[in-house]
Amino acid sequence: MTIQSQFPSEVLFGVRRLFSNPSRSAGSAFLRREVAERMREKLAMVRLEASTVLDLGCGEGDELSHLKQRFPEATIFGVDGAEMMLKEGKKTELAAHSGMERLLKHVLPSSWKASSKHHLFCANFAQIPLASDSADVIWSNLALHWHPQPDLALKEWRRVLRVGGLCMFSCFGPDSMRELREAFAAIDRAPHMLDFVDMHDFGDMTVHAGLATPVMDMEKITLRYERVERLLQDVRALGGSPLPQQHELRVSKSAYRKLISLLEATRGADGRIPLTFELVYGHAFKPPATKRENGESIVQFVPRK
Repeated sequence: MTIQSQFPSEVLFGVRRLFSNPSRSAGSAFLRREVAERMREKLAMVRLEASTVLDLGCGEGDELSHLKQRFPEATIFGVDGAEMMLKEGKKTELAAHSGMERLLKHVLPSSWKASSKHHLFCANFAQIPLASDSADVIWSNLALHWHPQPDLALKEWRRVLRVGGLCMFSCFGPDSMRELREAFAAIDRAPHMLDFVDMHDFGDMTVHAGLATPVMDMEKITLRYERVERLLQDVRALGGSPLPQQHELRVSKSAYRKLISLLEATRGADGRIPLTFELVYGHAFKPPATKRENGESIVQFVPRK
């Protein structure tokens, strides 16, 4: 597994700072794993062969092995803007391969070495360091909402896809974390949390980006927390703002105590604090081009049989 750094961008500064210590987001990884599993169920219904697969916003690369199982002949690329997350993923994979070597050394030739066909790039996923028409599948789990201009990201994804290629993503919808939004709204009108794009708007964005036959889906899940502090920790890891000019808006001690009190008041019959997430799923395909770069229309004539 190799890590290459490409296309540094100010847009990624906030994300890189937030994920500079992977342990900060480790506790919330369960949600990404759960959503990834639901995405895999949707992917299983799509008949598609692939030689090149991209996982955009791959984090530590947890999903790369699953993508390899789905597309065993493909080269898998992981792209993420946080280099420390990629390094942590590389460390974990090397440890796993070393353990496999020790386990199988008695039955395999001495020349055998565990190797990886995954390639990691530290890059802005709206500026992918790959040529146009080079990927068959783009996969992105709970990452697109981090980008301040997801429409531009989707246009870049279309550029990289080959004709007939699949783009599949998940992200948070506007009703995510509504319990915390309502608590903040009772304190002041400051924008303490990132706004999320509506499912229908994402559908429009995919069409405007040049992708075809978009299919959008939405569901809600509710997490329940024993402690407010753990809830807030997960929110920072899952829903903070990537824009460097938007610094965290802190509240006074009295306002913070009020926030805690409001969240405590939402405890249900099970004694836990609820936090709702609206999950948006989307997939679309890259259609054949209808115009050349100079604006000329492309007309295809199909001979009669």
